[in-house]
Amino acid sequence: MDELARILKQQDGVVSRRQVLGTGASEPDLKRMLRRRELTPVHPGTFVEHTGPLTWQQRAWAAVLCCWPAALSHDSAVRAGEGPGRRDRDDSVIHVAVDRSRHVAAPDGVRLHRTPGFEDRVQWNLGPPRIRFEEAVLDVAAAAGSELDAVAALADACGSRRTTALRLLERLAARPRIPRRDWLTGVLRDVAEGTCSVLEHGFLDRVERPHGLPSGARQAATRLDGRRVFRDVDLPGLAMVVELDGRLFHDGTHARDRDLDRDLATAATGAATVRLSYGQVFERPCATARALAAVMTTRGWTGQLQECALCGGSGSPGEPDPPHSRDAAEVRGTLTPAQDRPAAPAAPGRGRGAGRGSGGAPTHP
Repeated sequence: MDELARILKQQDGVVSRRQVLGTGASEPDLKRMLRRRELTPVHPGTFVEHTGPLTWQQRAWAAVLCCWPAALSHDSAVRAGEGPGRRDRDDSVIHVAVDRSRHVAAPDGVRLHRTPGFEDRVQWNLGPPRIRFEEAVLDVAAAAGSELDAVAALADACGSRRTTALRLLERLAARPRIPRRDWLTGVLRDVAEGTCSVLEHGFLDRVERPHGLPSGARQAATRLDGRRVFRDVDLPGLAMVVELDGRLFHDGTHARDRDLDRDLATAATGAATVRLSYGQVFERPCATARALAAVMTTRGWTGQLQECALCGGSGSPGEPDPPHSRDAAEVRGTLTPAQDRPAAPAAPGRGRGAGRGSGGAPTHP
């Protein structure tokens, strides 16, 4: 039983039937452990060494062992990569990846993802095994319910310093059929290069033009303390500037100070600065247009705000716009619903955890 104790310690108190029998225990031994409540069933063929509530880590282990060979994926892989302490994710479901060729019944509380290229995407040396961090982040962003949620997934990953936009771009380039690929590539490239072309195009296509707002000078050059700076959208006739902040996360005091200096210099000329980001442009374009029109009117604009094909209701700038009736493919432009479809890999190996220490993948679940 020393071997069983080692496995339980390595796997946060969770073990599979095959592992128990692999230690030399018999079926009657296993039944006796269950009768004495030394082990408690979690899913078919998986057990935990206590009778109380399961921790998230124990639920994760139980899900992986029940579907073995398997690995945490999507939000669950990201959650495991972030480590303990994060509580801002939906932990009600454990996401588990299996090889695309397999057909496995998902136990309660587990969502299965049949994954192409499964074997090479998994970090088998971690406990529980999980899809590589960059791959999991891209899966979450691709499956997000909105562009803003997709940006948030990228922002959280880059902001945690566990990855970079360049590393995400590298992995994204190897997945030609992932949903939202072109859009995600544009956002990540903007972040890596310090530009915001995706945001600028979104502002023009979703906020300014469809609502009949006045068009300003793009990337208008001006001088600030002897330096040449560029304003995203300059509206000199209204003494107003629109700045589009395409940063995914707070990237340092110096960068923030430069933005504030530019805003202060703009205010010194009597002009107003309105700073927008992904949420205002992609999640709430109609509400943003209404708010901008109100600001422009106070600064002398005599035009009339137009309702676009997506406008509806009277949401405030801080609230999402009403559901849009336009076809999703038209709204998202280059976004496509196609799934990753590389050729199915060979069946995964099942003994990759052999010889690992604490926290490693199971040897024979």
